[in-house]
Amino acid sequence: MKQTLYDLDFNLWIEDHIKKLKNHRFFELDIEHLIEELKDLGKSEKNALESNLMILLAHLLKLTVQADAPETMKKSWYSSVDEHRKRINKQLSKTPSLKSYLPKILEESYRDGRDLAIKEGKRASSDESEYPQVCPFDNEQILDEEFYSLIIESQNVVI
Repeated sequence: MKQTLYDLDFNLWIEDHIKKLKNHRFFELDIEHLIEELKDLGKSEKNALESNLMILLAHLLKLTVQADAPETMKKSWYSSVDEHRKRINKQLSKTPSLKSYLPKILEESYRDGRDLAIKEGKRASSDESEYPQVCPFDNEQILDEEFYSLIIESQNVVI
């Protein structure tokens, strides 16, 4: 099988295709790989959103469930919440169509974030049952730069 520029030097392939597009040399484009890369670009945007959301939710949960944790730990969680919320908000402002994707990934991202929080919580003596099965945070709270935690009493959320 003959190797193409795409196979040999991906970055050079990109630069070459940018030139071809700028010069309207559409007939010279490697359409198959171009489509593949555009699809992957969309996937990577969604994957980044999911990853940031998972970590944000894990640290919001820890701030909620482990409210009596040492201040040094909580400061780290606050910083993480700020950082990942900033990443999410920035990504949503640059790619507004991803806002409609957020509700679709919330359940899975929460489940993964909950698992992370539980694993870390076990190291700090938290009981798994303290972590709600269903995400207690709504989209507005998740994206609100001033929101950090809830008060949870017997699995009932009290704001």
